[in-house]
Amino acid sequence: MYIRLTQVLFQLLLMLVWTVLFISTSKSIGYLETNTSKPSYEFIDSLQNVDKKNAYLVNFSKRIETGKIVVSFSDRRLYYVFSRGHAISYPISAPRKDSRWHGILRISRKRVNPPWTPTSEMRAENPRLPDFVSGGHPRNPLGNRALYLGSSLYRIHGTDSPSSIGRSISKGCIRMHNRHIADLYNRVHVGSQVIVTWKSYK
Repeated sequence: MYIRLTQVLFQLLLMLVWTVLFISTSKSIGYLETNTSKPSYEFIDSLQNVDKKNAYLVNFSKRIETGKIVVSFSDRRLYYVFSRGHAISYPISAPRKDSRWHGILRISRKRVNPPWTPTSEMRAENPRLPDFVSGGHPRNPLGNRALYLGSSLYRIHGTDSPSSIGRSISKGCIRMHNRHIADLYNRVHVGSQVIVTWKSYK
């Protein structure tokens, strides 16, 4: 009688353990699914400490391959696709109405502390602009990094005016906060594709 009672108690205990494990597994799966739809800031920390306030992870179109950059002037965001379906979203400035453009280019050059030479059009618009600003100068409009796009005059670059980010103010280039372009600079390489569009991805 004692042995049978022990066996029954053991079976009940075993069933209880399996029930607890099943519930725990179900909750874990649900938690992961929630985090997949809304990636956590802890994951951003593992991605070289991207600024959490202005740059964040987003779910993204799975049609865009890993390693590509999508610039949405409508969103005023640059999306770097670090894995299929997921991207880091950085704030940018958009071009003025008379400088709008779109297209697909590739990064042709990368440069740390790029020098800046204003175009003749810029100088005609603002004669007080200097002829040249050396790289690393605090008043250099290109900031601390620049990604050159194809053979065009367009660049993805930093800025000496953080307050301009998020506004329609550029002559066609894509401005980013210096801390953001420094982060992006380390993720991309020469030959990476850049899709520039007015399509919204929000």
